[in-house]
Amino acid sequence: MQQPVILTVNSGSSSLKCAIADTGNARLLLTAEANGIGHSGQVTVKDGASRIIAQQQWELPDVTHALQVCLPFLKTYPVVAIIHRIVQGGLHHFHTTEVIPQVMATLEELIPLAPNHLPAQLQLIRDCQHPFPQAATLACFDTAFHAHMPAVARYYPLPPHLREDGIIHYGFHGLSYEYILQQLQAITPQAARGKVLIAHLGHGASMVVTAQGRSIDTTMGLTPTGGMMMSTRSGDMDPGVLLYLLNNKKMDGAALQKLFTEEAGLKGVSGQEPEVQRLLEAAPDHPRAAAAIAQFCYQARKHLGALAAAAGGINTLVFTGGIGEHAAIIRERICENMNWMGIQLDLHANAQHAAVISAPASAVTVRVMATNEALVMAQHARQWLQAHKTTGV
Repeated sequence: MQQPVILTVNSGSSSLKCAIADTGNARLLLTAEANGIGHSGQVTVKDGASRIIAQQQWELPDVTHALQVCLPFLKTYPVVAIIHRIVQGGLHHFHTTEVIPQVMATLEELIPLAPNHLPAQLQLIRDCQHPFPQAATLACFDTAFHAHMPAVARYYPLPPHLREDGIIHYGFHGLSYEYILQQLQAITPQAARGKVLIAHLGHGASMVVTAQGRSIDTTMGLTPTGGMMMSTRSGDMDPGVLLYLLNNKKMDGAALQKLFTEEAGLKGVSGQEPEVQRLLEAAPDHPRAAAAIAQFCYQARKHLGALAAAAGGINTLVFTGGIGEHAAIIRERICENMNWMGIQLDLHANAQHAAVISAPASAVTVRVMATNEALVMAQHARQWLQAHKTTGV
């Protein structure tokens, strides 16, 4: 008889990642990932040893279709709990919680704070209930990691009544940051307790600086559009730009949302699809591609310096996420001319994607680490099941 398992469901702006995890130790037994949602995409299924067991191109108009493609692999396991990554928890959701109707209603109210993520994530909650009717439905929140940021970082310089309405600096990528700190704790506990700056660079990109394992400040703000330049998102923007586009260019809210979340960032500057490797290859012959890469690295370097200042300096810098893990030249350009801050790269180690890429003389240890949000989600689900004394755990 198969042991009960946990299903993790993680939807991004254009992807769906599902995983089956052992309830005993939260070890991943299977992963199913769909990329390119919104058009023709690819679904890849791997076993617990990361061996590909299925891979195929599919038309993936939305997350519901992506889930349907993954379901035949997921339904072969006795799922006792499904845990969903929810990007925005608002002012009230900080801990893993069971998604009962009242919780679902409060999450639907938060859609304006994450319009490119929450509708799909809430739809997946509904989509998973039919194939797994006996499983507990849980949610964990990307914003929870930053819930205890100092007030000077957490609140905007706006009247207090807006703060009470939930207009605050939330921060995101919390599950990724939690995993990186867990792994750093296992490698070097002293470093994990020190001042750590984590750069999660992927389609969505953000940075956080931590001390004693707690978030001090982070780049993303009220929504996942804020902070540094990203693949298709603008990052921080002078409010005057929005007012000008509203008043003088007669753009409405929907047009602004599309511009700043789908048509800006690397895509907007380059005029090309924002895949970093392709932009790097195109850069020698395409000035706009070169400009996009240069601006991305400049903004990352600027935010890195600002967060380090907020913490009074850093001891460790970690690169993670698709770009952070795999684009050595991006890491090199971000760390260029950062000797003043104690950052010196070993260019050979960086080119080899070594675990530690800082030079021996570097005051700041620079690491490259893979993130694993599914494992953290499974851990949260396991803890919830244990706390509620659910059978099979």
